[in-house]
Amino acid sequence: VQLQASGGGLVQAGGSVSLSCAASGRTFSLYVMAWFRQAPGKEREFVARITGSGGSTVYADSVKGRFTISRDNAKNTVYLQMNSLKPEDTAVYYCAEGPTSSGRGNSYLYWGQGTQVTVSS
Repeated sequence: VQLQASGGGLVQAGGSVSLSCAASGRTFSLYVMAWFRQAPGKEREFVARITGSGGSTVYADSVKGRFTISRDNAKNTVYLQMNSLKPEDTAVYYCAEGPTSSGRGNSYLYWGQGTQVTVSS
């Protein structure tokens, strides 16, 4: 299984960024997809997850109402639309794939390489 994340960059506070993560290697629609992030000097934290069908999503409180996770199973791709960005959203964002819906990183078996999002104030 390979996960390829893309779409990060530098954005001003209040702006928007859209991340994508393309998966290959097994039946994408069977698995939960999630986004995590890790800021410098901090532990990795859960951001959002979506079930295989796309019917259920869960968000961290810190991003609720600002970020939207979605997936296109026909394209084997999961997305993270990030709006109203804040400097504290600055981090490397990782997509992950796993068999169960969980906010714990160790529940996910495969990880993308990460994409940097930097929000300037």
